[in-house]
Amino acid sequence: QVQLVESGGGLVQAGGSLRLSCAASGLTFSNYVMGWFRQAPGKEREFVATITRIGSNTYYADSVKGRFTISRDNAKNTVYLQMNSLKPEDTAVYYCAADRARSATQITRNGWDYWGQGTQVTVSS
Repeated sequence: QVQLVESGGGLVQAGGSLRLSCAASGLTFSNYVMGWFRQAPGKEREFVATITRIGSNTYYADSVKGRFTISRDNAKNTVYLQMNSLKPEDTAVYYCAADRARSATQITRNGWDYWGQGTQVTVSS
């Protein structure tokens, strides 16, 4: 049974930092493109970042470019999202996702093989 378990969310002041983790089990982690998405109340789930299977390339939404960094440790079956210079508009539930077939450049939210349960990030002004 595949599981993706996010952690690291919380409440932080604007300008602060958080590091999210997503631990995967039940799959051959290095075979999967990994992604982070987020969903704010009343809004659709949106792309944040993706990373290739070996971590050689990363892709970001314009809204987080230069502030967020996605990385992975295939030995630990974990993908990370380092979030710096957080803004109130970053407030959302953050989800990790895994897909075996896609390219990391396919950033649509549809069709991912697996999703985590999400972790809440709240940025106060």
